[in-house]
Amino acid sequence: MHLQPTIFALSLKDYMLPCLNKKLFGLECPGCGMQRSVDLLLHGEFLAAFKMYPAVYTLIPLFVLLISSKVFQAKVDNRYIIFLSITSVALILINFIIKLIH
Repeated sequence: MHLQPTIFALSLKDYMLPCLNKKLFGLECPGCGMQRSVDLLLHGEFLAAFKMYPAVYTLIPLFVLLISSKVFQAKVDNRYIIFLSITSVALILINFIIKLIH
């Protein structure tokens, strides 16, 4: 029996939404892999999460900053938000193009 450290006992795989674009057209969308990547992160598989969806490592801090600034009214330097936004979009587009080529 192999024990694996997890943050959540449940696997998110049971609750993942299917990609409508993939079902209708057979092509992955730019967001395909994000849910699986978060599930891999929660199970401690950091390299596999990066390989699945590299932008997960910029999107998580971006969402934390956005939620902090909007919901909790925390003072956040907009330069961080802009940098993380541009980096996330670039990673998503590069990953999407690589998926289309392969």
